Amino acid sequence: MRWLIVGLIGLCATPAQAQTARLPREVFDVIPPETRIEGERGRMRVVQSGCRVGPTSWARRRIVDVAVQEWAAFGFQVVDARTIETRRLPDDVVAAAANPLRPSPVQARHMLRIGRWETDPRLARTIAGYWSATPDGAQVIGRQNRLWQDTDAEVGWVEPWSAAFVSWVMCEAGLGDPDQFQRDVAHRVYIDQAIRARDGERSHAAYVAHDAGEAEIAPGDLICNARGTAGYRTLADRRRDLGEYAGTHCDIVVRVEPNRINVIGGNVINGVTLTILPLTTEGTPFARPVSDEEVTGARTIFAHLKLTADPVEPDAMDRSPTLRAMATP
Repeated sequence: MRWLIVGLIGLCATPAQAQTARLPREVFDVIPPETRIEGERGRMRVVQSGCRVGPTSWARRRIVDVAVQEWAAFGFQVVDARTIETRRLPDDVVAAAANPLRPSPVQARHMLRIGRWETDPRLARTIAGYWSATPDGAQVIGRQNRLWQDTDAEVGWVEPWSAAFVSWVMCEAGLGDPDQFQRDVAHRVYIDQAIRARDGERSHAAYVAHDAGEAEIAPGDLICNARGTAGYRTLADRRRDLGEYAGTHCDIVVRVEPNRINVIGGNVINGVTLTILPLTTEGTPFARPVSDEEVTGARTIFAHLKLTADPVEPDAMDRSPTLRAMATP
């Protein structure tokens, strides 16, 4: 299964060949995010905001499987960050939002495949469905409705939706109790929950925060970096600012190899994107993503949120229902 991913992302195929619909619910029981929304663009509203609730110990495989299916729904967009020349994600993604019709030159050098982007009208209800899993999502959708009503142009979302994507994945994966995972429109909220769990203050939290390289990375974990002016490099940096605003971004780990990890995140180059990140063991007990101290422009991970759940295979991504279905003649 090691090279299955190469064929699936369509390096030798057309975009239409590589894109896929979600699996039927009798094959993989996921409620599509768009079914949580009613109405067309400009008149959308949330009709379902509830989440699945299950034991944290079962969640790891489902988190991976749900994330992989959404990646497929967005057309298998892939970024290879193993060779980095200048400042990259997420700051580069934010800059690209001003011109969502094409990736920046930096992004383009590292893209193995371009998928579907948030400006695609077919994805409007999908992204709105992600927002529905957050406490303030209905307000964001209301603001987006007004933006759509004011223009006929293809426009992106009024707020970055990467935290909404992670929140929906956790919602659908069974971490629907806020004591397990504090869903929010901002990554910093659930990062702070995991830090408090590390400090013994959130005993029911599904994730516990570690510094990069302090614990073994596994599929279903989250890796988080600062963006903008936050400049965090360690948990201690964020611990001093608990509860305060800061620009952050997190991705879901879906595959682990000795020298790299595959992570899936939302609102990465305007879509749900898989990013290949290089690993190093220099200076830490366990492998960690390369930082900007080692490669200029790399994403420095200040928080590794480790899921307190049963282990799965390092190549859990390859075993997901979506990729297995595509590999079946």
